[in-house]
Amino acid sequence: MRFPLLATAASAVALIAAGAASAQEIKIGVLLGYTGPIESLTPGMAASAELAMTEVNEAGGVLGGRMLEPVRADSTCIDAAAATSAAERLVASDSVAAIMGADCSGVTIATLNNVAVPNGVMMISPSATSPALTTIEDEGLFFRTAPSDARQGEVIANILMDRGIEQIAVTYTNNDYGKGLADSFQAAYESKGGSVPISAAHEDGKGDYSAEVGALSAAGTDWLAVFGYADQGGVGIIRSAVDAGAFDGFVLGDGMFAESLIEAIGPDLNGTIGSIPGAEGDGVEAFYALAESKGVDPDGSFRSESYDAAALIALSIQAAGSADPAAMAAEVMSVANAPGEKILPGELGKAIEILADGGDVDYVGATNVELVGPGEAAGTYREYEVQDGEFVTVRFR
Repeated sequence: MRFPLLATAASAVALIAAGAASAQEIKIGVLLGYTGPIESLTPGMAASAELAMTEVNEAGGVLGGRMLEPVRADSTCIDAAAATSAAERLVASDSVAAIMGADCSGVTIATLNNVAVPNGVMMISPSATSPALTTIEDEGLFFRTAPSDARQGEVIANILMDRGIEQIAVTYTNNDYGKGLADSFQAAYESKGGSVPISAAHEDGKGDYSAEVGALSAAGTDWLAVFGYADQGGVGIIRSAVDAGAFDGFVLGDGMFAESLIEAIGPDLNGTIGSIPGAEGDGVEAFYALAESKGVDPDGSFRSESYDAAALIALSIQAAGSADPAAMAAEVMSVANAPGEKILPGELGKAIEILADGGDVDYVGATNVELVGPGEAAGTYREYEVQDGEFVTVRFR
């Protein structure tokens, strides 16, 4: 008669132990567009974010030994309802402490408004760049490691004027990201004396963009700026323009920076110029060395920013002394900025130890992190040109 009782007691102990082990894990959502118009970019972004979490775990975790567990969810980049549902699952089912993401601006706005703010969950996006996110009512829960397109528009305007390009047609993907970047660029460009005779939206998902290219080329410019996505309408626009011989050159925003674009267009892309968030210095070199040592390719869109976003989440947990989202959010600006010991990629274990001992850290990271205003990156940009089928860095701005 006692044996079943003993078995039951043993089972109860096992369940308690399992629960205790589970409690040691802190789940972090990795909400990115694994499907959709930037699906070729997101594997590298996710791997870079998870690289930071692995680094923390290998150093002993946070809060005296708690491990970070990434949980992936698909934002789709463009479907606000799908992204909201994915974020809801992360919060309700997976009980994540924070979200690394989302990626594209529209779905980031949707998940922030519909899920993160109502549930008090912190988000750090590596790539949502719409200027609208600067003033969004986020209750102090939203941060980003990529700079706003208000800055990118000015950078692209400077690139063109420095090259003597004083007139350009513009096309942009018809969403928050595309419209925000197009407006920012046009305002900055025209303030410097440039002319934009046409600025027109394009829809993603079409099989034929010849009509759009015809309208754009009718404006009579030699150059076309494409503020879209490398795996969607952006590549379609460029392919149609090349087929029609409509433009002499292309200018690209950050959403177009992808090896898949070079593979799709080929030699006709040579001479294309553009910008993407990027930095130089010790932090960049440290990130490349760390990533390559772990089998992660560091060279790609928003990979450095993804590593930094995940690293800031980890450091904010340690600085807060808990995985409470509100407490974490209150610490992000302090761990990201001076004063404190400067922290590079590969030094997250050191940073956690400093914080555990009551010290301060200034996280430099892979992108020379400096958060300003409402928690967004001050940021620098990499100017590039496509030469012989490769993205070649011209300078940093």
